[in-house]
This record gives sequence, structure tokens and C-alpha cells, in this order.
Amino acid sequence: MKIRNFDPMSSIRQQKIEAAIRQELSAFLLTKSSEITLGAMVSVTVVRVTADLSLARCYLSVFAHQEPAAVLASIESNTGVIRREVGNRLKNMRKIPSLRFFLDDSLDYADQIDKLLKK
Repeated sequence: MKIRNFDPMSSIRQQKIEAAIRQELSAFLLTKSSEITLGAMVSVTVVRVTADLSLARCYLSVFAHQEPAAVLASIESNTGVIRREVGNRLKNMRKIPSLRFFLDDSLDYADQIDKLLKK
């Protein structure tokens, strides 16, 4: 049984599109890691699509790199290439949403809370 993160504000169609974009974006970043992600390991944690399916907000965790902001800047500068490749992989979608990338700091936040609770 697969457990989903259910967002009551998003429809089933949005959730399916979010999952498909997340999967294809993860696969693309894994294969092109040396060029686009500057050799860092990048994990796509969450993808949120707007109701009109025109914009996808992609939250990324960056590992094994000193400057996550530099990796994010490199990814943002290659947004057109990434969108085209994801669109080529998702043939059944008529229109691919615009991609916006953000750093996901939820792991750092969880570590900070954990340290505070241990005090």
C-alpha cells in the first residue's frame, strides 16, 4: 500500500502530475549531475503544481556540496534545458508547466529541532 502526502487543496490530477514531474526530474538530475548540479547530489523532495497547471514549484535538497546556493543557481540557469527534457519524457502531457526551483531546508529545520529537544 502506497502512502501519499495528501494535500486537500490539490486535486487527484494535480497529484499525479506532481508525482510524474518529480520522478522525471529526479531521473534527469541524476543522469546530468556532473554538468548541471556541479557534481552535487540533488534530491527532488516535493513538487507542487498550481491549479491551472502552469507553474510547478520544485523543492530540492542538495547534498555533498559546500555551497547549495551555487548549485541552485546553476540549476536555475539551465531551467529551459531541464523543462525541455522533462517535457520529452512526459509525452502524454499537452503542456509542461514552467519550473521554479527552491532549496528545501526541511532537513536542516528538523535537525535544529532535534538538537533543541536533546538539550
